[in-house]
Amino acid sequence: MEAPKDYEELIRVIHERYDSMSKSYQRIAIYLTQNPNDTAVKTVNAIGEICGVHASNFVRFAQALGYTGFKELQTLFQKRLSTAAPGFEARVRALEDELGGHGSEGAGAFLRDLVLRDIASLQHLLDNTTAEAILKAAEMMDKAHTIYLLGQLRSAPIVDLVRYVLTMLGKKTVLLDASGGLATHMAAVIDRADLLFAVSFRFYATEVVNVVEKVGARGIPILAISDSTLSPLAKNATLLFSVPEHEYTFSRSLAAPMCLAQALMVALAAKLQKADNPRIPTVTQP
Repeated sequence: MEAPKDYEELIRVIHERYDSMSKSYQRIAIYLTQNPNDTAVKTVNAIGEICGVHASNFVRFAQALGYTGFKELQTLFQKRLSTAAPGFEARVRALEDELGGHGSEGAGAFLRDLVLRDIASLQHLLDNTTAEAILKAAEMMDKAHTIYLLGQLRSAPIVDLVRYVLTMLGKKTVLLDASGGLATHMAAVIDRADLLFAVSFRFYATEVVNVVEKVGARGIPILAISDSTLSPLAKNATLLFSVPEHEYTFSRSLAAPMCLAQALMVALAAKLQKADNPRIPTVTQP
């Protein structure tokens, strides 16, 4: 095939061919699409170590896309870098310099590292989420007769928060709960007047992926939050919010996707209440 001429075309081709790629090529594709700045400046050996993929696979990956090797592919990322916002690792390094070394010893280092990475993730979220997308999500939720919520494993706390806020706002809401093994059966009653709000991150819960595929095949609107535009939720989502996850030494934080979910709820509340400063009704009185 003829090699893509610019970064945008390359990303489009990667998305088109992702499903037919091998597992190692998919890992490369995810890294390249989620970390374009680092791809521009890191050596292929360094990227390979991060991905857990041998450097030779990157060369073959590039050749499969029509390039002579990885360096030629990398030039597209380097051209993009001149106008791009800082990447995740660059943000972390800048924050480390700004905040200094306070609390960097012993147990304090755990909290400091997580906070630095969460701040960087939140900055990335702010730079890459448009007001238009948030308003569209609010319109989809406002229009829906019933909002069905789906999230398992690490995604469960996000849909629990969304269920609480939607309920307090008076929206008819159903949680597709995994307990009892009924989530798939409950999803069968969703119709086109409804909305499926699905959340899933690597490693994607199998039932969530299956439900999204079945619901999407029936032409039902899907609002999704995931970690990549290459996520298995992406191809069926009417609207996808991609919140890239970055490898932590122990766990991945929910700070950025939780913040996004809250922002979507505020946007919906503003629409429902026709107010610039919407309020969530309280359950108890002070």
